[in-house]
Amino acid sequence: MKKGDIVYCMLLAGIVAFLTIPATNGLFLAATQKSPYLMGFAKFAVLATMGEFLAIRITARQWKAPRGAVYKAIVWGILGICIVLMFQIFPAGVAQAADKGYLWLGSGWFSSLLTAFLTSFIMNFTFGSMFMALHRITDTMIDKRCNGEKTSLKAAIDTIDWADFIKFVVGKTLPLFWIPMHTLSFLLPQGYQVLFAGFLSIALGVILAYAKRRQYKPAA
Repeated sequence: MKKGDIVYCMLLAGIVAFLTIPATNGLFLAATQKSPYLMGFAKFAVLATMGEFLAIRITARQWKAPRGAVYKAIVWGILGICIVLMFQIFPAGVAQAADKGYLWLGSGWFSSLLTAFLTSFIMNFTFGSMFMALHRITDTMIDKRCNGEKTSLKAAIDTIDWADFIKFVVGKTLPLFWIPMHTLSFLLPQGYQVLFAGFLSIALGVILAYAKRRQYKPAA
C-alpha cells in the first residue's frame, strides 16, 4: 500500500467518522435541512472529486490530480445542487402520479419497495442519463482547456464516444448499479438519503471518470 493510499483511506475514514458520530451527525443533518443546496454543493464537490482521484488511482496505478480539478469540483457542486432538487421532485412526482391512478404502488411493505424502485427507475432513465451526458461534456471541455486547446460545445460533443457512453454508462451502470442503489436510498428516511447519496457520489465519480478513460484507452 502506497502512502497516498493510506492518506486517502484516512481522509475517507475521517469523513465517515464525522457523519456517523452522533454529535457531528446531528450537526450534519441539521445543516442539510437548513441549507440543502449549500450542503449539496459541498458534498458532491468533495466526495465526487474524491471518486475521480480514486478512478485515476485504479486506472493509472498512481495518485495524481485530475486535470482542472478545481473547475471539475465546481461542476460537481453545481450538479450536486441539481441532485438535491431531483431528490425532492421525483418522489413527489411518483406519489402524485399514483394518487391520480397513473401508477400502481401496491400495499404494505411491497408498496414502499415498489415506490422506491419506480422513483429510482424513472429518475435514472430521465434525469440520470441527461446528468451523466452533461457531466461528460463539461469534463471533456475542461480537459481540452487544460491541454491548451481551444474548444467549443460542438467540439466537445464530437470528441465523445457516444456509442461507448450509451453501452457502458447508460446500458450497464444505470440498470446494474444506480437503479438498485437509489432504490435503497429512497427506502431510507429522508435525512439519511442525503447521507447515503454523499457516499454514492464517490462511486459516481469513479464510474464517470473510469468510463471516460475507457474512451482513450490505447488499443491492445
